Amino acid sequence: MKDQLRALVDFALPEILGELKLGNLDKDRVPYDVELPKVKAHGDLSTNIAFQLGRTAKKNPYEVAVLCQKVLENAVRGQKRWQGWVQGISVEKPGFINFRLTESSLASKLLDIAKQDQNFGRSDVGRGTKVLIEFVSANPTGPLTIAHGRQAAIGDTLARIFKMLGHEVHKEFYLNDSGRQIGLLGRSLWARYQELFGRKAQIPEEGYQGTYLVDIARELKEKKADSLLKVEETQAIQEATDFAVQSILGGIQEDLARARVIFDEYFSERSLYERALIERALEELKKKDLCYEAEGALWFRSTRFGDDKDRVLRKSTGDYTYLAPDIAYHQWKFERGFKKLVNLWGPDHHGYAPRLQAACEALGHSKDQLKILIVQLTTLYRKGEPVRMSTRAGEFITLRELMDEVGVDAARFFFLMRKVESHLDFDLELAKQKSDENPVYYLQYAHARISSILAYAKQGVEREVDFSLIREGEALDLIKKMLQYPDVLKQAAEHLEPYRVADYLRELAVLFHRFYTFHRVVSDQLPLTKARLLLTDCVRIVLRNGLEILGVSAPKKM
Repeated sequence: MKDQLRALVDFALPEILGELKLGNLDKDRVPYDVELPKVKAHGDLSTNIAFQLGRTAKKNPYEVAVLCQKVLENAVRGQKRWQGWVQGISVEKPGFINFRLTESSLASKLLDIAKQDQNFGRSDVGRGTKVLIEFVSANPTGPLTIAHGRQAAIGDTLARIFKMLGHEVHKEFYLNDSGRQIGLLGRSLWARYQELFGRKAQIPEEGYQGTYLVDIARELKEKKADSLLKVEETQAIQEATDFAVQSILGGIQEDLARARVIFDEYFSERSLYERALIERALEELKKKDLCYEAEGALWFRSTRFGDDKDRVLRKSTGDYTYLAPDIAYHQWKFERGFKKLVNLWGPDHHGYAPRLQAACEALGHSKDQLKILIVQLTTLYRKGEPVRMSTRAGEFITLRELMDEVGVDAARFFFLMRKVESHLDFDLELAKQKSDENPVYYLQYAHARISSILAYAKQGVEREVDFSLIREGEALDLIKKMLQYPDVLKQAAEHLEPYRVADYLRELAVLFHRFYTFHRVVSDQLPLTKARLLLTDCVRIVLRNGLEILGVSAPKKM
């Protein structure tokens, strides 16, 4: 609908510019929006073009809107393609131009939905743009937590949205398989392994206490027997480290696959060192005079790019800080041809984002090419009380345990219900309820109910129907809502906010249940039945498509 209205405005724009004595203004450079009116009673669509033109012509936007109204009405009367589509055009102060569409033109849009089917909502707005989404990227030091689960659901859904809009999408997991934490993991497993042979061994301070390491130690013993006790300790620890990383990574991949998240690549941090990518990135910064030596360390002039202070890249000990490999990693992303980078990080990285953005800018990339989303934490509630967790003692609720308890559908949907930057309260009891209060159940029930109606009808869905029979307010509200779906996807991609799709689907389900409450779909009036079956099937298509975007199943029976 928005594209069709924009075509009407563009058609009338040259005459409008002439009336305003702005004939020299390029009509393609006039910015304006087509949106839904804030007040439903004002119409079906609205444009703010009078404000844009009023500013340029130095005229009152209301007066400009009245002028636009007359030109647009003449265009509708004079052009067959808009006759029968626009019912009326009105102006509301301070200068909004509102359009009311005919009932039959709205109903006829059902054919677009039915014909496009699984492709409804798809577009090519992102064609030619390569997007890399990096998310989860959990250290392979333990099972995935619910915090990782929320990042997985958000990142994967964003990828699905971008693909629907024509982007070339690459999902990447940054595997931190080197550094201090990995060293602590290996030494912790080495201690657990020795304990299985009766040796006294101490887990290092700040090591990993979780019971999952005992299970991994048993796996290591089963595979290696006592062979690690017969080699140099350095070699034994290295073998224990490699085994721990691979074992934990395998569990991570299993959990992600169950959560319907499949990565295109697990990028090894170790490879940055092996391929000398860090040194290469730092050399590029040095060539631009963006590094300097001080106090025995190598510093990055990040203050030149808005950071509050310069940052250390290489310590006086010769060890790199976290920033150095991160700069090299992101430079490698750009070198692979990706034009847009999206990172999903936890709240502990909030202060870290500006320095990495500064580094990307220093390497010659636009600030807009790297978007960093800080995904806030999730608190689990059981019977109104928060579930206590202690990561220090190795006690936490894993993503696997959550999926075991509430199921994959509920886990994904609940993770997506709030804005990325908002803290999420996850009600375990609500997620398991089979009632209208459970939002994911409510959506799936709507899809199942529609499937049941279509099966009951037994006559199939026809496309040649009498659209004039679809005139009830509840039916028209449903159609208007369905036609918003493509725009919802575009907004979700533009703002990196997948919760918009979840909200939209809940609103659509509410409208369908309301329609179904007041109007029978299958009746003894065959023409009316055919029209309502088409309407109902279109709701099914949009619900199914939206649930697929969220990674949630659309059952036919419940």
